[in-house]
Amino acid sequence: MALPLNDRTAFDITTLLARRERAGKPYLEFLRVPALSGGLYVLGAGSAGPQQPHAEDEVYVVMAGKGKIRVGEDVYPVQAGSVVFVEALVEHKFFDVEERLEILVFFAPAEHSRKGA
Repeated sequence: MALPLNDRTAFDITTLLARRERAGKPYLEFLRVPALSGGLYVLGAGSAGPQQPHAEDEVYVVMAGKGKIRVGEDVYPVQAGSVVFVEALVEHKFFDVEERLEILVFFAPAEHSRKGA
């Protein structure tokens, strides 16, 4: 039995991609509760992400595309199916984007809920 889609419990990626496109920004937050926030992040081929360290832990789930991410001093190739954890306050950045990256991003606790970064 499928859950009904709404703005708080269940989400459709195609709808989120369209909302992000209409907003004209690379990042669209679609979920926020005190313990967690979630967003959709898209980087076009040839671009690099402007990420800055956050005071919250992050998990990136790559749904589509191909590129690299630097986490601290380490570099990892990413593609559809890659999952990357970034500890709070650690420098990180997507770069060498070969194919448009579509990424789910989760912050715990919710993004910008802690002071520090």
